[in-house]
Amino acid sequence: MLAFTGGLDTSVAIPWLKERHGAEVVTVTLDLGQGRVLEEVRDRALAAGAVRAHVLDVRDEFAANFIVRALKADAVYEDRYPMATSLGRPLIAKKLVDVAAIEQATAVAHGGTAEGNDQIRLDAAVHALNPDLKVLAPVHEMDMTAAEEAEYARARGIAVPAGESPYSVDANLWGRAIQYGVLEDPWTEAPEEVYTLTRAPAECPNEAAYVEISFDSGTPVAINGVEMPILELISSLGIIAGAHGVGRIDMVENRLAGVKTREIYEAPAAVVLHAAHKELQKMVVTTGVDRFSRAVSLQYADTIYNGLWFAPLREALDAFIDKVQERVTGVIRMKLFKGDCRVVGRKSPFALYST
Repeated sequence: MLAFTGGLDTSVAIPWLKERHGAEVVTVTLDLGQGRVLEEVRDRALAAGAVRAHVLDVRDEFAANFIVRALKADAVYEDRYPMATSLGRPLIAKKLVDVAAIEQATAVAHGGTAEGNDQIRLDAAVHALNPDLKVLAPVHEMDMTAAEEAEYARARGIAVPAGESPYSVDANLWGRAIQYGVLEDPWTEAPEEVYTLTRAPAECPNEAAYVEISFDSGTPVAINGVEMPILELISSLGIIAGAHGVGRIDMVENRLAGVKTREIYEAPAAVVLHAAHKELQKMVVTTGVDRFSRAVSLQYADTIYNGLWFAPLREALDAFIDKVQERVTGVIRMKLFKGDCRVVGRKSPFALYST
């Protein structure tokens, strides 16, 4: 079972796995809201030599079981990153293991490399779910440059995408992560070309937007009084916030493998929802719960980032978080203006506040 993105790395991995391991390769591609035409990805997998190619729409599961859980925990890595990429990895691992059982596969493979976080996250998640599965990292094992991969693909009749971007982009419905290219220099300002979800502040409207976000037991359920499913809510809020330049994050973060990396993130809906949820929870819990919740948030974020979603610790933290969320019901009013996002109003039937 190969987690297949449709990019050059995983396209080349198909014939490499067949040649090096004598493997019969079946691919799995997940729709996490990345906005690509996944039928084309399926065709590319089959053209590269896969015997079967699964494409699964997991957006609802991703939103309900991963994004909302992290939101309730106020889990933001190193105070800034809402972990769109990190949250997607345990779901990818889960589907790899699920489909591997259906296909009676003995091994799974992915496009992670030793320098990044993903190989550690995916390896840990797969082993937690099914320790009998062998986990392969063909991109790491191949150890090819991009030019060598392209030549390897051409020699085997695999189409090579023209005009490859200098950046590495990972996107899903919770946000985008951009790295490499000129971004590797932490002194260089990120060029506007890397942003697609958010406007530059100078190009934003001259009037602020006010958005009222309703929560029910910690879950966002409505925008400006209009109830909607979580997928629609994330999409709608992302469009509004992005139009006002909200959601750009430029940071140097500590990676799981022990190195520091400069990353650019775009997460307009995530930034607004985390700010709103955090404010509402603070209004409805006691001082002791508020203080302890901050420690839980830090631990929860580290647990996700470190690839330990399926560890007992995360389940134990959820028990505390779910208890706290019983009171997190109410409405937060946000003001969005030229890249700025701030709370300007809050109300709740459980508010521990008296005029």
